[in-house]
Amino acid sequence: MTQFYGKTKICYGDDAMDVLEQLAVTQAFIVTDQVMVSTGFVDRVKSHLDRSGVGYHVFADVEPDPSLETVVKGARLLLQNKSDLIIALGGGSPIDAAKAIAYFADKAAEDAGKPLFVAIPTTSGTGSEVTDISVVTDKINEVKIPLSDEALIPDIAILDARFTRTVPPHVTAATGMDVLTHAIEAYTSRQANAFTSNYALNAVQYVFDYLLRAYRNGDDMEARENMLLGSCMAGMAFNNSGLGITHSIAHSLGGIFHVPHGLANSVLLPHVVRFNSFDVGIRYQEIAQKIGLPASTVEEGTASLVKAIREMNETMGIPNRIGSLKIEESAFMANLNTIARNVLGDICTAGNPRRPSEGDIVELLRQAW
Repeated sequence: MTQFYGKTKICYGDDAMDVLEQLAVTQAFIVTDQVMVSTGFVDRVKSHLDRSGVGYHVFADVEPDPSLETVVKGARLLLQNKSDLIIALGGGSPIDAAKAIAYFADKAAEDAGKPLFVAIPTTSGTGSEVTDISVVTDKINEVKIPLSDEALIPDIAILDARFTRTVPPHVTAATGMDVLTHAIEAYTSRQANAFTSNYALNAVQYVFDYLLRAYRNGDDMEARENMLLGSCMAGMAFNNSGLGITHSIAHSLGGIFHVPHGLANSVLLPHVVRFNSFDVGIRYQEIAQKIGLPASTVEEGTASLVKAIREMNETMGIPNRIGSLKIEESAFMANLNTIARNVLGDICTAGNPRRPSEGDIVELLRQAW
């Protein structure tokens, strides 16, 4: 049986934040980070809650790549505050943290009644506002742990592009390429279907139409809004289809070498496209045709797509080789087999169109270095 599941109510546009004033809740638990506090974005959320008479507690301790310790701390505070609304405000890290906090708090709660969950993304990248995935980091064992459960899916996503306007160019670049990776991997996944393919292809088109505009001019609100929509579409696609080994490798690179997730995906994507091309080249040809690249044959379409990804990376100052990241070559080579084993055990690998062996991953990593 093929199925497509969409749980999240998506609110977007200039008045999207007004939905916070329409919720039948009494106490909110806002999960965010210090950047959102210092920029005044948390105050914008508070103002809507104040107008509707909803109390709130702000948990702003989320760090990049949220740790298990942060999640445990947040879950305890959530239970203590007896909140009936959780608001995640920020990029992928605060939203992932909020998901895990809500999930573990619900498991530990003695009484019934799960809080309403609202996600407000401030970057156009993760699509986490509509997915059942959360990634937390075990910093002791240096590994990222992807969690997957329908209970992690937010009830409401608020897409307000004004929150993304101040995102600096390098973050716009990495998060935007994360959207592209989500879309391409969703389109070529073993579990792809008619619905996921439609969302994924449109997300690819949005990235190629609007990412460079948003990168070059942060005040281009048309580009900002469409990148936010593209990110959400890609999230809806991969939430149903799964992803692939670009993400699996990025999870391991992040856990061991602390490479930011979007940056890792950006660097790895063209290499993984080539790796998968024999098994799913026709899908890469279809993507190339969608965005107007030369694609008269499968081989030409795949080559055109790889070239376009590389050129977009280069335009935005993103390297196309792992060796250009801040990783010592000796440390990288010493960890090749560890990374490969992590990839084979990662939940994203199941969706990859080519079934890799440990040796395949090691060779791919060597070629990408």
